[in-house]
Amino acid sequence: MRILVVEDEFKTADYLRKGLSESGYLVEVALNGLDGQHLIQESEFDLIILDVMLPGIDGWQLLQIVRRKAQTPVLFLTARDAVEDRVKGLELGADDYLVKPFSYAELLARVRTLLRRGPPREVEQLKAADLELDLLRRRVTRQGERLTLTNKEFALLHLLLSREGEVLSRAQIASQVWQMNFDSDTNVVDVAIRRLRAKVDDPYQPKLIHTVRGMGYLLEVPE
Repeated sequence: MRILVVEDEFKTADYLRKGLSESGYLVEVALNGLDGQHLIQESEFDLIILDVMLPGIDGWQLLQIVRRKAQTPVLFLTARDAVEDRVKGLELGADDYLVKPFSYAELLARVRTLLRRGPPREVEQLKAADLELDLLRRRVTRQGERLTLTNKEFALLHLLLSREGEVLSRAQIASQVWQMNFDSDTNVVDVAIRRLRAKVDDPYQPKLIHTVRGMGYLLEVPE
């Protein structure tokens, strides 16, 4: 499997290249954002590891370029550990977020987890009231209007629709949508729900995404 590492710290990039190569992966390295952009646009990779702070084009911009092309798993590897940065990366469509300094064993475990995820075997379409989600076309409409969602917003809505009427805790949502365990004081899920509501619920009636105080969230058509 081919992995692209976009990392401007030469020692870190070389460390990752050697470690992942010894673990059996084909690794290409870009030391700046522009080289990373070129490789992303010209080649196919099974996984991309991105730093955030890069010369030329930063990791946020590279992630958006990736997502315009494919659903390639993306792991952010960065010294930026603020909650706001984690939220931004995950909302833009990153699949995982690891903060420097890091353990290579943990990074390798996360790489293997991302690479072995198979395609979901799901029903092709989900519907609640006038909200429709087409999994194959990755389209969401409400009252016949197309909604533009980020990768994680789509995954979050997909989870809520597939478990319609069931209260999901923040921990369950974080685990299913981001495959990560968040601390109880982290507001990543609340922020994601708020952004999803702004697109799916705020302009429409009836409201479908509900807060169950002290428990979590559910999607349900009111009677």
